[in-house]
Amino acid sequence: MRRFFRGFFPVLVVLAVAALAAIVAYQAVARDREYQRLLARGDAALSEDQTFGAIEAYSGAIALRPDSMLAHLRRGETYQRRGDLDAAAHDFRAAAALDPTSPRPLEGLGNVRYQMQRYALAADAYESALALDDRTARLAYKLALSHYRAGELEAAIAAAQRTTQLSDSPAEAYYLLGVCLRDRRKTEEAQHAFERAVSLSPGFIAAREELSDLYAGQSRRSDELDQLQIMAGLDREHVERQIAVGLAQARAGHPEPAVLALGTALERTPDQPLVYEALGRVWLDDAEARDDRTALNKALEALERACSNPGSTSTALTLYGRALLRDGQLQRAEQTLLQATTRFPVEPAAFLFYATAAERQNHLEAARRALVDYSSLAPDDAQLVARAERIASLSQRLDDPATAARWLGRAVEASPSDVRLLALLGEAQLKSGDRDGARATADRGLAIDPEHPALRALARRVS
Repeated sequence: MRRFFRGFFPVLVVLAVAALAAIVAYQAVARDREYQRLLARGDAALSEDQTFGAIEAYSGAIALRPDSMLAHLRRGETYQRRGDLDAAAHDFRAAAALDPTSPRPLEGLGNVRYQMQRYALAADAYESALALDDRTARLAYKLALSHYRAGELEAAIAAAQRTTQLSDSPAEAYYLLGVCLRDRRKTEEAQHAFERAVSLSPGFIAAREELSDLYAGQSRRSDELDQLQIMAGLDREHVERQIAVGLAQARAGHPEPAVLALGTALERTPDQPLVYEALGRVWLDDAEARDDRTALNKALEALERACSNPGSTSTALTLYGRALLRDGQLQRAEQTLLQATTRFPVEPAAFLFYATAAERQNHLEAARRALVDYSSLAPDDAQLVARAERIASLSQRLDDPATAARWLGRAVEASPSDVRLLALLGEAQLKSGDRDGARATADRGLAIDPEHPALRALARRVS
């Protein structure tokens, strides 16, 4: 009997081990089956946009298999869809750690960081993904875009160029390259990039807009007009496209085709104030260029229609005020231009024309205030010297020589060798009681032109 048990015991051990292995294997199969079921349930919930149910299912899959890169990846994508970006980033980082050879988690992490506006960190993630898969144009484009958003133009240009060298590079890559080059003031290279973008995608309106602006900056009116006409054909729902065509034709010196284009736009959208404003601008420019009364009448009619509603823009009111001023309707012009200076966003030129209308009505203080306001809006305007001299002249007429002297001082700062301005400044300083300042100004002017009569007379008076 003892011998029997000795022989039977090893058999029992083998059977027990086999049974345990079978149990373990069954549990593993059952766990894997449940894991796959939970993944499928999460995918199904996600396809129906039931993100909470999807997260619950993926979390169950992760509980069964914490080492599953796929479950972490899909839960991260679901968190991202829900807008829970911190949780999404956590899952993407976990997925990347579980499978360092896969670029997908790193791309997901880059997408989340980009949404969080952490552009430099997004670029780091995309760079790591590209190290694993350097032939994917999508990743290279995202890297370029992240660098651009982070303000790293040179890195963005390099990444965009890298994208365009890939066989499946999209038109957007050339567009982004063009934008980066434009910001670096590499106009010719930017133009080539935008032209390549529209050749790959003829309906790419944003690229055509950039091309149109570049052509306009180079005074290539015909090329600019071509782009505007194509965009008007592609985007027929927006009357602004047709208006842009009309105004470009007018800038090119072709008022008749401009009026025809704007008339066509008006037929499509009757009573559209923007079209009347553009028509008024074309007729007014033509009236001023040719001193044409008929064109002025048409401008007045169109601009009156454009300004007939309470929401008229500052630009439209400024144009109407200009037309009224040219027509000699000074009181209406002054009222209209004053209104233009109070509409936001304000058209800076409204202050200049209002100053002219007010001065002609002998409203000198209002005219001076308008010119000062314009100076605060356009401090580096090319007409600074002339405008400062005009403010000084109005100040003298208002018996305010101190203010005249201050503005003439600004004019002299901008044009320090102008002896005529120095003579005016010295006179204003003397009238305001600043004899020392007047003497110094006279000496300064005579050092430039010892024979200048006004400065010599001023020097004698202040000696």
